[in-house]
This record gives sequence, structure tokens and C-alpha cells, in this order.
Amino acid sequence: MAKGQFPVEKFQDLRTPFYYYDADLLRQTLQAIQQEAGKHEGFNVHYAIKANANPKVLRIIRQAGLGADCVSGGEIEASLKAGIPASKIVFAGVGKADWEINIGLDNDIFCFNVESIPELEVINEMASAKGKTARVAFRLNPNVGAHTHANITTGLAENKFGIDMRDMLKVIEEADGMPNIKVVGLHFHIGSQILDMGDFEALCNRINELQMELERHHIVMEHINVGGGLGVDYQHPNRLSIPDFKSYFDTYAKKLKLRPGQTLHFELGRAVVAQCGSLITRTLYIKEGSVKKFAIVDAGFTDLIRPALYQAYHKIENLTSNEEPDTYDVVGPICESTDVFAKQIDLNRTHRGDLLAIRSAGAYGEIMASQYNCRLLPQGYMSDEL
Repeated sequence: MAKGQFPVEKFQDLRTPFYYYDADLLRQTLQAIQQEAGKHEGFNVHYAIKANANPKVLRIIRQAGLGADCVSGGEIEASLKAGIPASKIVFAGVGKADWEINIGLDNDIFCFNVESIPELEVINEMASAKGKTARVAFRLNPNVGAHTHANITTGLAENKFGIDMRDMLKVIEEADGMPNIKVVGLHFHIGSQILDMGDFEALCNRINELQMELERHHIVMEHINVGGGLGVDYQHPNRLSIPDFKSYFDTYAKKLKLRPGQTLHFELGRAVVAQCGSLITRTLYIKEGSVKKFAIVDAGFTDLIRPALYQAYHKIENLTSNEEPDTYDVVGPICESTDVFAKQIDLNRTHRGDLLAIRSAGAYGEIMASQYNCRLLPQGYMSDEL
């Protein structure tokens, strides 16, 4: 959404900071996903709830027909409340609590993505107590690196996620001996904010090798789940507002050798919602030091933690000034030195009361907000409700 398309007049009466979601862009993004994934038979897309669980956002995603990728019992409940069918819900995570497993079993979700033998044993025991059979896919750690931030890689042997590939046959054999477990697939996820399709090609090659190994033991899975990871362009949210879904899905269609009848599942999060969301914040003060000029705003890392946590870049725009640019550090009010959104960036000359938009904040923004310093949680508004 370009700067001029923000309804600034309607923002003036709203308490800042708040999240603003462009419903039209979200729907266009979902349409692009449907169009590109729909070109390939057996492709199924689950939205990764951890990126953004705003109920209004989830409602639009459900209307587009996506399933849900959940990593907690709360996310399963949010998905069901939004109307996403349990038959489209997958449940991942290294530390599933008993009550969370029970929610999955009680609602007959599509699949548990299992990450260890102890977890498998617990699910089998709990399913047995309910007289149910749990569908599971094994999350394997493919030891495939991704060209992304070190804190959001998940596919290396040193990461906590998944089962070591060397244990694959052993784990499948153990599962076959459990009466309340049905193994239906393999699950992978190598990281987040990946823009190099070569990373996904490397994953395809590893899966192809594993499938050949399984076939030598007369094992064929019903489905393969490749996780998500597709990134967005944080530098150009206006010009490149919809990710390259064509290249993403085409990569898997060309490089992954699916067996007859196998379905392929994706778990996209950031790519679905990042660009439709902006954090709107009001300028409190302009502080001129001997070295720098600070634009102090009312949003802090309690509202958007990514810059402090990952040194992440978010484009920032002044929505209410058309003056010549000046250079600022944009900082928040939290009593921490890391409460900085950007350093030495050019903004139209900024004054007290000006509204700034911190762009591409629809993913891992509102959902990660905290009440540190006893701050209020930011509200989230859809463009079609203002």
C-alpha cells in the first residue's frame, strides 16, 4: 500500500500505536496463492497461525480456503474459532503439552507433526485412552541450511527441531508397533524469510533421497509437508507487495519427485500476511542531540519486536508530512537501549504529532506484542472496517 493510500484522516481519532491491515492486499495475496498452487495437482496450503492470529485476518484467510499450521493448543482453538475445518489443521512444535495434544485428538485434526520418539509415545498413550487413532507425520531435520538470519534457521542438525534423518527408519518402525498411531507423512521446515529458491531446491533433493531410501524398505508416505519459509521484500513494500509465489510453487513442482497419489503440503505464514500490515505510531518528540536527531514515537519493541530481536529492517514512512527529508533515528519509549526501529533513515521532516507507518509488519508484529513496562497491547484494525 503506497503512502497516499493510507486513510490518514481516519487514523487521527484512533489511539496509537495500532496495527492497520489492508484487507484488499491480503485478499489479492491469497488469490495469488490459490492461483499458483492451484496449477499443481495435490498442492495444499496451510496458513502458519504464528505469523498473525488476529481474528479478522484469520476470517479472510479461512474464506480463501487455506488450512492452518498450528504450534500450540491456543492456535488450534483460534483456527477452529475462525471456522477453519479441523481436517485442514496440522499441529507442530517440539513441546506439545498434554492438554494441547488432547485438543488435537478431540477435534480429529488432520495431522500431528511429531518431533521425537518420546512425543510419539505420549500421543499414542493419550489416543489409546480416547479410543482414537492419531495421524502423524514425522518432522525430519534435513540438515539443509537456509540463507537467512541465524535466529530463524530450523533445518540444521544443531537446531532443536525435528528427528535426525539417521533415525528415520527406526522411528517409523517404532510407530508401526503403536496401535493408536497412523503414520501418514514426512514433515520438513528449513527456516524463514528465504528468498533464494536454491534453498528450496536443496530441500527437494534431500527429500528425494529420503523417499528413495524409504522405498527400498517398501514404505511410501501419503503426504509430504515442506513447511513454509518464503520471504517478502521488506525494502520495497509498495512495488513488491505480493511475494513470488509462482517461482516458489514451481520450484517444488519441478524439483520434488512426488509418488503417485502423494499430496504436498505447505505452511506459509509471513508470505501471506507481512505486507498487508503496518504499525501506525505517533511522533511524541523530536530530540536533537549533538550527533543525531531522534524521532521519538509512541510505539516500542513491545509492539514490534523484530528490529530489536533480529536487527530486522522495516521501511518507515511519515504519513502526515510532505516537507523535505531529514535524517533521524526512530526510537520508542521503552526503557531499553535496544528500543530502536531504525537508525539514520531519511523521513519527510517530522514534527510532534506526525503519524508514521512502519511497513511490512503484518507478520510477527501484533502476535508478538507484550505488555512490558505495563503498556497496553496494540489494537488491530482492518481497512474495510474504518
